[in-house]
Amino acid sequence: MPKHALRRVMTASVALAGTLALGLTDATAHATPSSLDYVALGDSYSAGSGVLPVDLTNLLCLRSTANYPHVIASATGARLKDVTCGAAQTSHFTKAQYPGVAPQVNALSTGTDLVTLTIGGNDNNTFINAITACGSAGVLSGGKGSPCKDRHGTSFVDQIENNTYPALKAALRTVRDKAPNARVAALGYPWITPATADPSCFAKLPVAAGDVPYLRDIQTRLNAVVERAAEETGATYVDFSRVSEGHDACEAPGTRWIEPLLFGHSLVPVHPNALGERRMAEHTMSALGLS
Repeated sequence: MPKHALRRVMTASVALAGTLALGLTDATAHATPSSLDYVALGDSYSAGSGVLPVDLTNLLCLRSTANYPHVIASATGARLKDVTCGAAQTSHFTKAQYPGVAPQVNALSTGTDLVTLTIGGNDNNTFINAITACGSAGVLSGGKGSPCKDRHGTSFVDQIENNTYPALKAALRTVRDKAPNARVAALGYPWITPATADPSCFAKLPVAAGDVPYLRDIQTRLNAVVERAAEETGATYVDFSRVSEGHDACEAPGTRWIEPLLFGHSLVPVHPNALGERRMAEHTMSALGLS
């Protein structure tokens, strides 16, 4: 074989070997989530507040070691730094929530590979105010009509659009700035109520029949702004609207992911139970291609 032809063959062989090596390296990187540096941010739905066992390293945050971040880390082998905290608002990404509890984004760095978060439900005290207002109104009305909607109208969704949405965008931008190389997943909230009233649920979730869809609409709007903020900041939105259908607080134990306001099996009502945290983890891993 002429020397110039031999050189061409050798050059092509080296190039092919390099391409294969790079391909193998890239495939290995994507196939080993155990190499991920994973930071979990967020509120009580991320922290798994009310789910045992409790993380004893920080009792103020009422964080569970069986929350969805721990389930994801256990399933993938990722190195988890969990700074989730019950009652957290978007503002607590950048300021201390309690003395000794640092701003959550302090846990992020340029080496962070994966970030998950559930946040926004506590801004404006949306969840607690809506559940409390509608529960009280439901008891007083004996479950009839829509007294909560009649009194509060669009006030909750107005606060979500006007206050929570821009706060979510700002928080997610800060996460991106602190962890520019990370994949960021913003989770929606699983359904708390069914789409329509279930009379058998009134003892557990004393919301008037007309206010059940009202609460559902408030949660729909909250999830919608989480999704919008995620899309506008380059994060992945993990949608629970389909997979959590039929697993709301009115369902039986073993089926429901969310505990009811009364007669539930959790220390913290109207929050995910252990099954809910596991299902949130599983769906998130599926959405991110980690399962």
